[in-house]
Amino acid sequence: MDYTLYINEFLILASALFLALLAPGPDFAMILKQSITYGKRASIVSSIGIGLGISVHVIYTILGIGLVISKSIVLFNIIKYLGAMYLIYIGYKSLRSKGMQLQTDSFLIKNEISDTKSFMIGFLCNALNPKATLFFLSMFTVVVSIDTPIYIQSLYGLFCIFATMFWFIGTSLILSQRKVREFFNSFGKWFDRVVGVVLITLGIKVALSK
Repeated sequence: MDYTLYINEFLILASALFLALLAPGPDFAMILKQSITYGKRASIVSSIGIGLGISVHVIYTILGIGLVISKSIVLFNIIKYLGAMYLIYIGYKSLRSKGMQLQTDSFLIKNEISDTKSFMIGFLCNALNPKATLFFLSMFTVVVSIDTPIYIQSLYGLFCIFATMFWFIGTSLILSQRKVREFFNSFGKWFDRVVGVVLITLGIKVALSK
């Protein structure tokens, strides 16, 4: 079997994913919030959630449901508004936050969050992200041939899941460094306010997008 076509598809897909990860969006804003407010563990768990959230897009795209969504304005709008409402809700919670309190002597954060909640925050952020929906619809309809075997498409999907996961885990490790967190901690409540405004703005932008 000639794998040249699949190698070309993979390289285009990998390049597009890399560029998409470089562009700041809801996922990055969420990881920034988790890293600074709750620390490395919570941020890494959220990163795993974001990566596995991609599996939702991969599954419905490979099953062909993605084609239905791309042809149905109603279904796409439902996904779009759910994602927008989720971002606005998280942004609102951030605006209402009292800010983190970092104990510089032991470098512990008083704020606590469960692994389950951290995971779901990341998972839902990506699974309900209409930009991710558009990305995978375009990749698996324009770049990936309809004749590409399901198992090859599944390998593409697994790559996207783990590449995204490790990207944000790396981002988490950087943002959760002591100096970085102490820097953001100096802003106190203002950091949460800025992140809240960014998330709400992204939510409104998503809701108004066509």
